[in-house]
Amino acid sequence: MKFGIHAGLWQARWTDEITPILRAVADLGFDGVEVSLLGMSDEKAEALGRAVRDHGLEVTCSDGLAPDKDITSPNAEVRAAGLEYLRWAISTTARIGSRGLAGVVYAPWGVFDPENKVTRAERSAEAFGLLDEHLAACDVTLGIEAINRFETDLVNTAEEAAVMARASGSDRVGALLDTFHLNIEEKDIRGAIVAAADQLVHFHVSDNDRGVPGSGHVPWLVVRDALREANYDSWIVAEMFVIAGNPASADLNIWRNIEPEPTDAAARALAFMRKTFE
Repeated sequence: MKFGIHAGLWQARWTDEITPILRAVADLGFDGVEVSLLGMSDEKAEALGRAVRDHGLEVTCSDGLAPDKDITSPNAEVRAAGLEYLRWAISTTARIGSRGLAGVVYAPWGVFDPENKVTRAERSAEAFGLLDEHLAACDVTLGIEAINRFETDLVNTAEEAAVMARASGSDRVGALLDTFHLNIEEKDIRGAIVAAADQLVHFHVSDNDRGVPGSGHVPWLVVRDALREANYDSWIVAEMFVIAGNPASADLNIWRNIEPEPTDAAARALAFMRKTFE
């Protein structure tokens, strides 16, 4: 098991410099950091990869799609742009030194088109299948994140993420599950995790308010036992957003301070993660 933390905890904007955050992550004792590719360039990626290694950390990546790069679009040119962007994201993930890229990679975040959900899901799965050779060449695994109904209509449940991953036909495509979203969407969290076990490639933790795990009402012993039953032994990353009043938090509807201070939240999260999952 590897314990990580998303750099977004400290970022006011997604484009903020990540390198200064690495010292805090290393000093706290995390195995690695998760970074967003938003605002990333080839030059930044290479520098970030060096900095991550210099701090003795590992790294995993997350990303999403813009509306003009929607792989579910009825417009073939837009779908092609989305596919090209994902190829770049996969290459950039490898350039940073990561072997995992995950997130809302199947459609733009916040875009809803429920009448065409089946067709859109098929287009996403087809696009992921076309990325199989590039994923293999870069030695990267792609994780489809199931998120709640207020953020997408396309992949809300663990089952939907696993079905889309299987439909891609690529063993380099799997599912990312997140306790914040599981807590909203799943009637049976244990059952959802176990049923998606064959596709589970990445796991995010925060409590029901996106704060420190263990501070709210997520059923953590159920989550722990489900991951054990699923034989999951990879990244567990704390993805917390806790400070109001900055653009990145506003994107995720954080309208009040969930925790008083990010670094303290990270320290408490790691202590809980070790106690619960090690």
